Amino acid sequence: MATTHTHSAARLMMAPSVILLFAWMAVPLGMTIYFSFLRYNLLMPGMEEYTGFLNYQYFLTDPAFFAALTNTLLLVGGVLSITIIGGIAFALLLDQPIFGQGIVRILVIAPFFVMPTVSALVWKNMFMNPVNGLFAWISRSFGFAPLDFLASIPLLSIIIIVAWQWLPFATLIMLTALQSLDEEQKDAAEMDGAGAVSRFLYIVLPHMARAITVVILIETIFLLSVFAEILVTTNGGPGTASTNLTYLVYAQALLQFDIGGASAGGIVAVILANIVAIFLVRLIGKNLEA
Repeated sequence: MATTHTHSAARLMMAPSVILLFAWMAVPLGMTIYFSFLRYNLLMPGMEEYTGFLNYQYFLTDPAFFAALTNTLLLVGGVLSITIIGGIAFALLLDQPIFGQGIVRILVIAPFFVMPTVSALVWKNMFMNPVNGLFAWISRSFGFAPLDFLASIPLLSIIIIVAWQWLPFATLIMLTALQSLDEEQKDAAEMDGAGAVSRFLYIVLPHMARAITVVILIETIFLLSVFAEILVTTNGGPGTASTNLTYLVYAQALLQFDIGGASAGGIVAVILANIVAIFLVRLIGKNLEA
């Protein structure tokens, strides 16, 4: 049994790490908030001045903001749809007794360990290149004109690239949940005359509800800040067709050198991300308590 003394000793030993982590988060956040109230442009050093909420007003009324917000939501929704449906399908497939099952599982999970920049470059140059890419070669083989994915359907292309990276994660979580299902339940349902579809809808899918919830919560947090894939492939274009909030803040800070406006955009992005997180925890996170 822990005593008051041991609790105090534990708090004392953890205090340096907690203080360091708090400072690590609080200092950059505080500086971002401070810069968001300044007219601060790197091309005009020494001319900083307080502007109040003007940076926020400009950022929220910028047409690029609404395009970036829409693209962010479409990106998150598209990747979640692909990874959840694909993860369930792959989990069902990998749960079957097949030859070389261990090697197949490793190959399916492998893309999750590829760096986002590397995977984006591979998709851009080996698959989606309109001249030398694999998809272009397949199109020409069937007599069709090759499609320039990154120019014609840039956001969908980004969704495909990011979904390919996160599909192994969803598959692993779904497979773990599927293997924890008691086989006696499925056998009993089969003896009662339930078909494969009925067993999936009424036994397997409800059992995987918590795993699906975990995938949605974790992936959403990371998908709201997708950046490397956009930078490497489309640079947010054409126009703002594939620009999300993260890339919009980057463009204002390092392409337009507007540190004040970018800081305001960063704070807006943090607020929106927290709203989404709270919404998910309250609405979807209830499954974790079941």
